[in-house]
Amino acid sequence: MRLDEARARKAEILDETARSLRLAANDPGRVAGEIFVGIVPADRPDGYRIAIRLTGDGPDEPSDRIEVARTTGGADADVRYVGRVRALVDEVGPPGVGRADEPTATELQRRVRPLVRGSSVAHVDVSAGTIGAFVRIAGSSALHVLSNNHVLAATDLGRGGDEVLQPGPADGGTDADRIGALAVAVRLDPDGPNLVDAAVALLDDEVPVDPAAHDGPVTEMVDPDAVRGLVRKIGRTTGVTRGRISAFEVDGVPVGYGTGVFSFDDQIEVEGVLGLFSDGGDSGSLITTEGDRLGIGLLFAGSATGGPGGTGVTYANPLAAVLRSLDATLDGGTVDGGTVEVPDPL
Repeated sequence: MRLDEARARKAEILDETARSLRLAANDPGRVAGEIFVGIVPADRPDGYRIAIRLTGDGPDEPSDRIEVARTTGGADADVRYVGRVRALVDEVGPPGVGRADEPTATELQRRVRPLVRGSSVAHVDVSAGTIGAFVRIAGSSALHVLSNNHVLAATDLGRGGDEVLQPGPADGGTDADRIGALAVAVRLDPDGPNLVDAAVALLDDEVPVDPAAHDGPVTEMVDPDAVRGLVRKIGRTTGVTRGRISAFEVDGVPVGYGTGVFSFDDQIEVEGVLGLFSDGGDSGSLITTEGDRLGIGLLFAGSATGGPGGTGVTYANPLAAVLRSLDATLDGGTVDGGTVEVPDPL
């Protein structure tokens, strides 16, 4: 089907499937898992398909719900159980295996100067996440680090001016590893839907930066629906991994944080091509196209089970939405940090 038809059908299925799944829960004391719906990239001559995703407490739990979802979505729907989705900051997974010329997770978890994309970073009260990109925000010529709200702003518990460390505290970061201060974070709405989990930290003057490290600078973007080949990310926990966009414009994604579950719309889903694509600590990683390094999304959540091969799937905010929400632009030059007035507390 055409993209506009897929979008219209997605909206219908969100209502239809939710109603059908509620009716399918025969046990009134049973809490059914969440469902969310997106669009599968047009990798076939007949165009786009609908993606229906189910969460639950275990891989055996949703069998009846999968059948109901398939009936509701039609024979062409891509229906998958993906397990519980969580923000990827608190847990530490196994290091990824990259190519000989690519950074390893061990290297990315150390103190790195100049700063590079993919290295460990966090608010002083957070464990560890990942530096996604370097940006400039409107009204300032200074350079900022881009990552998630839950990495740089402690899921809305941080305040403007709070210390940001590289590496993050989970990787041994202390006050001596300060690189800057929390500047702006997009608040998470418990009532949803949310579009981004994003924040920036203002870099201190003396902190050197190399935005072109590893695989060259990222200065341009591409819409996720236009991507057909491999995508990649550099993350603090799993290093360089590769995957494919398995769905985009995914609505109703329920993401668990330490402070509760938040719903997200218009998200990107990525599946790994050689096992898992991301793990705890990779939050904030920038997802790009494999060949020409076009920015696609800001990684923020994932599941540990379900998905192809049972290794889970990853979710990301569209990069264009992230930059709009922060009034920011990508920066691809090699520069030092700068100073501006810290905004009022968040």
